Amino acid sequence: MNPSETIIVKAAWLCVRNRRVLAARSKGKSAFYLPGGKPESGEHIEQALIREVKEELCVDLVPESIAFVRHFSAQAHGKSAGTTLRMDCFSANYVGEISPSNEIEEVAWLTHADNDKGSEAFRLVLDWLRAQGLID
Repeated sequence: MNPSETIIVKAAWLCVRNRRVLAARSKGKSAFYLPGGKPESGEHIEQALIREVKEELCVDLVPESIAFVRHFSAQAHGKSAGTTLRMDCFSANYVGEISPSNEIEEVAWLTHADNDKGSEAFRLVLDWLRAQGLID
């Protein structure tokens, strides 16, 4: 790693239904992203995923259903050059009804045709999901 490079690690929920992927957009932001967030100090990546999804979408992920899917890395959206976002993506079942919290402006089910609505990392995920035949 280059000493001037920064890596941001994020746990992300990869939820696909009816050939669309769940995405969220924070208040005051223009880009969609996969729900999730950064682990707090001492927190395991899966614990961060559960906490962040609950905070953002008001649903509970079922811990025993969480399964690692894939890492995606790209330039971090809105950050200086050399700042890389590494998303550790997981699938999981959930309990409850998806509802945006106060920090989320919009929740949407997107297809590959919506790739201009997200960050570079989000576009990588959409490309991969389409290549896997999981989204339109």
